[in-house]
Amino acid sequence: MTKPAFSITRRQALMGAAALPFAAATTSPAFAAAEMLGMATTRFNRFKLGSFEVTALLAGTRTVPEPQSIFGMNVSADEFAAASAAAHIPTDKAQFFFTPTVVNTGSELILFDTGLNPGGISGAIKAAGYSPEQVDKVVITHMHGDHIGGLSDGTTPTFANAAYMTGAAEFDAWDMSGNEGFEAKVRPLAEKMTMLDDGGSVASGITAMAAFGHTPGHMAYMIESDGQQLVLGADFANHYVWSLAYPDWEVKFDRDKEMAAQTRRRMLGMMAADKIPFIGYHMPWPAKGYVETRGDGFHYVPASYQLMME
Repeated sequence: MTKPAFSITRRQALMGAAALPFAAATTSPAFAAAEMLGMATTRFNRFKLGSFEVTALLAGTRTVPEPQSIFGMNVSADEFAAASAAAHIPTDKAQFFFTPTVVNTGSELILFDTGLNPGGISGAIKAAGYSPEQVDKVVITHMHGDHIGGLSDGTTPTFANAAYMTGAAEFDAWDMSGNEGFEAKVRPLAEKMTMLDDGGSVASGITAMAAFGHTPGHMAYMIESDGQQLVLGADFANHYVWSLAYPDWEVKFDRDKEMAAQTRRRMLGMMAADKIPFIGYHMPWPAKGYVETRGDGFHYVPASYQLMME
């Protein structure tokens, strides 16, 4: 019988088939090279708090050099470096986040702080599914530029249909200061602004809390709905390590540094004792977490899924 000119065993066939993808990968050009897109993150984070919806908004983020020129101004460079190394963060730069918050009570849409500029806050609000025209109230925790910057472009208010609220002591402290940002952003809205004292009500379930020191009338806010609580902390603590673990460290932007340290200890102690979550304006995005006592200071615990469950 004549032997076939060519034959192949089953084993040889399987081996050949397995090699085909490798051959194609090594001999064929890529269909398209994916371009590098750069670092990115979400613009909003929404969760339920009782019958309220709370939406944290990332209005901006930026890298800031030489963080000890801002935090830990009253400690040595070695102490600052050791604390930073223990927390696995660098000492030559820090990442700042700017996190206004929207609370939907079911009857009102209430915005707390406005970021650095109108574009940042408007973009974040739209990404979250709202429009600036839907905002019923704008609450300003204090008058630093990264909280009032988004109120207007200098002529046109960003939130055309909103009423405004802020702390009475805060407004009075800036009223005669001659500050350009205050004059450009806040003064034109003063006639629409309601002044609040400690314990004042923004709406049912939303209460002002005096947290003075960072600025003369800085306010935090307690949000309560159906037995659940959340603190909007604004700037009483501005870094998850350098402010929480070391509440007595001086911060450049705290107007009254001794009072600011006392406020940090009081607020952090309350939240740790009562296990109340908070949104910190400059905490790592998405800016919500819990506080634990640790040694002579406190420890920041980022929220995981606790606030996602109804």
